[in-house]
Amino acid sequence: MSYDYHIGVDYHKAYTYLLVQDRGGQVLRSGKVKNDPGSLAGFLTPYLENSHAVMEASRNWTVMYDWLDELCDDVVLAPPLKVKAIADAKIKTDKIDATILAHLLRADLIPESYVPREAARALRQALRERIFFVRLRTMVKNRVVTIFDRYPEQTRALREMTDLFGKIGRGQLELLSVSTIDREHIDRAIAFIDDINQRIHASEKTIRRFSADNADVKRLKTIPGVGEFFARLIAAEIDDVTRFRSAKKLAAYAGLVPSTYASGGKCWNGRLIKTGNKWLRWAFVEAAVPAMRAEPALKFDYEHLKVTKGTNRAKVVIARKLLTIAYQVLRDQRDYECRDALERRSNLSRLS
Repeated sequence: MSYDYHIGVDYHKAYTYLLVQDRGGQVLRSGKVKNDPGSLAGFLTPYLENSHAVMEASRNWTVMYDWLDELCDDVVLAPPLKVKAIADAKIKTDKIDATILAHLLRADLIPESYVPREAARALRQALRERIFFVRLRTMVKNRVVTIFDRYPEQTRALREMTDLFGKIGRGQLELLSVSTIDREHIDRAIAFIDDINQRIHASEKTIRRFSADNADVKRLKTIPGVGEFFARLIAAEIDDVTRFRSAKKLAAYAGLVPSTYASGGKCWNGRLIKTGNKWLRWAFVEAAVPAMRAEPALKFDYEHLKVTKGTNRAKVVIARKLLTIAYQVLRDQRDYECRDALERRSNLSRLS
């Protein structure tokens, strides 16, 4: 579609720099506006008919994107790294950034990012909150364990406990003979952990509320190793599986493919690519261990791969297998069946 106005948007925390071009690249208007819908509409009002805008997927991009979506005929979300690779500049200002974005938009050279649906956005926010609280709880627990270094003889048995902050572990912590200041630190840390636990439970209720009717979550939970939390995380990050033509495309999006260098007829594969969706990569890698415990076939594959590839690389391969399973489950809209069940079904069909 051909547009009359091309709008480059350089979005910041307190203000946004806007630049409007016509079909020929002539700058019609540029300048800063406050980050509120009224100021944005006032600036763009003469140029809204048959217009489209582009902005980078920066921090809290959803705010400006939604405002623009109400005003313009089309809004394009651009990945910052890819735009930078196309139009790297030695001198960087708000005006230059907005101008480059407008030029690339007019020339149809913007590598467009996917814009998740409203339900997926809300679920992602709820999931991020829980992840934050869990990581905060881990930090507090680690501070308590650090105190053990000052009492090696007393705490040797405590270091071996699998649930140090459970009922039995806390009873042992109370019996520790430590200095006054260390006792205060331990007691405050335990009280803080209890407070964080309450917030984690509250955030889990929010997550369940925002994904109660999500059929994809129910299907993903049938995959070995993928529990309640990871099923919701994977569903929210993928959102619409049809935007990936194959499982390989999804693996590249998740960052579960090796970096590749090819030159002179030779090809080298290195570590996993650094770009990609870190949340999806983390979910599948973390799910690999419980998946191997749940399904012997995956465990067999892992043990076989570990001999030649090593522990970490073999774990990544299993994570990639789980991703492929998740793609097929979501694409075909069906629950997962383990290999043994599929073989039994195949044998029954042949007998009949």
